Amino acid sequence: MTQKLAAKQVRIKRAYEPAAKEDGARILIDRLWPRGVKKEELQLSEWNRQLAPSTELRKWFNHDPERWDEFQQRYKSELAEHADTVDALRERAGNEVICLVYGARDEEHNNAVVVRDVLLHSAG
Repeated sequence: MTQKLAAKQVRIKRAYEPAAKEDGARILIDRLWPRGVKKEELQLSEWNRQLAPSTELRKWFNHDPERWDEFQQRYKSELAEHADTVDALRERAGNEVICLVYGARDEEHNNAVVVRDVLLHSAG
């Protein structure tokens, strides 16, 4: 699929922020469940662990902004191994608004930022 997505189709939001109607389909893309958040609070459409960074990469990155550039490169390589899943998500975002939900504190350096970038700037 080579459809170019509009930025408004793919949103990102911390798991600790309240769900909103305008979020669209909420998809958790972390391997681990966000601490202290109840299932019903997240109001998820799905939990897609395949799109989460590997445990090894997550531990290596440790949300260190100094490692951000390298993390993005490594994570995009991992996402390329799940091209079918990424393409399916891109197609879904072409049909409805999606919201990538993540648990990290850092709103600028997290896996959802990378997945959103891949969805918006890579043609499947």
